[in-house]
Amino acid sequence: MQFSPFDVEHMQRALSLAEQALFITSPNPRVGCVITAADGRLLGQGHTQQAGGAHAEIMALRDAQAQGLSVKGATAYVTLEPCAHHGRTGPCCEALINAGITKVVASLQDPNPQVAGQGFAKLRAAGIQVDMGLLQEPAHELNIGFFQRMQSGKPWLRMKIAQSLDGHTALNNGQSQWLTQGPAREDGHRWRARACAVLSGIGTVLEDDPMLNVRGVDTPRQPDLLLVDSKLQTPLTAKLWKETRKVVIFHALTDPAKEGALKSHGAQLVHLPGPGEKVDLHAMVKQLGQMAYNEIHIEAGHKLNGSLLQAGLIDELLVYVAPLLTGPGQGMAALPMLTDLAGAQAWRYVQTEPIGADLRLLLRRSG
Repeated sequence: MQFSPFDVEHMQRALSLAEQALFITSPNPRVGCVITAADGRLLGQGHTQQAGGAHAEIMALRDAQAQGLSVKGATAYVTLEPCAHHGRTGPCCEALINAGITKVVASLQDPNPQVAGQGFAKLRAAGIQVDMGLLQEPAHELNIGFFQRMQSGKPWLRMKIAQSLDGHTALNNGQSQWLTQGPAREDGHRWRARACAVLSGIGTVLEDDPMLNVRGVDTPRQPDLLLVDSKLQTPLTAKLWKETRKVVIFHALTDPAKEGALKSHGAQLVHLPGPGEKVDLHAMVKQLGQMAYNEIHIEAGHKLNGSLLQAGLIDELLVYVAPLLTGPGQGMAALPMLTDLAGAQAWRYVQTEPIGADLRLLLRRSG
């Protein structure tokens, strides 16, 4: 399919709108929509609102209506196939049909089985021209977790690491604040903010007593907090309770007294026992998909990091490298010693970018 420079320009605008929804739409995808007249005039634009709110197409139609503009005969540029089912809101494809739109240009088909081409089919059945495939890659990247959950039932797991040039996340005495500079730390909070939930382990809670919330970033909501706490050791005095958000604790052992105390603090407990009196991590990730989480942002210690990596559950590494040589220290993950490089985990660089004095690396599994 050949698209014109005009098409590209307006889909890029729709993608920019979708980016504005980065922190708010979970568990829905981030979508942008731009409506143009036959003569090229911009009639309306919008992006998906918080879950239960209007989708991008409805916001764009409302924008045109608020300006007193008719969209009959217009073209809608949308970064994802308009929905075709009744969920918390009505079908967007019907809204476009009823408004008199005559052409829809979309980046991608919706992977949701409730849509999956049905939106396009309804539009075409109503006589609307549908062109698909414009700027697919950036549209997919915006919703990488949504696509994975819809296609595999598993959320996208992103592990964040801050380390020295020689690969250490802390000194041997545990000191790690601060390896990276302010710009990198702020950037890390933006990645936290875009996630549906932040996941950590009991080791990090006991050693660092972190808040594990989003700070310094303008966001309308805090991601949920997920803790892997096999023995229910999370202190009731921990700083993490100071933030208002959903807290889910995955545990392996049972203790009615501890469970009652944590529930009284508002925690949701999920019992997933695995080998060695540890949480079954595979079962946990499956459960996270069932809980409608798209992206999970992991900030944990080397033990949990190592367990998740060995289990093959991590999709992406977000690594901030500080230009420091620290000498002996704690590594990013407790992995078994190898005797042959053929057994090493293979990752590929997706992006490398300087963030202030530090370097941000984004990596995904090879193959």
